[in-house]
Amino acid sequence: MQIQWVFLAVAIVSEVIGTSTLKASEGFTRLWPSAIVVAGYASAFYFLSLTLKTIPVGVA
Repeated sequence: MQIQWVFLAVAIVSEVIGTSTLKASEGFTRLWPSAIVVAGYASAFYFLSLTLKTIPVGVA
């Protein structure tokens, strides 16, 4: 398996974790769920940027 597909999988999982934790953050008033949301989206964007260096946007 090529590494860009692993990066894409990590980006997807990170985005799902961030989105799933949004409700628990209660409008970013709770610290730890809010930190998980921020970390999830930050890692999702980072790994997606690594993925897009080799995989076209239409596929990703």
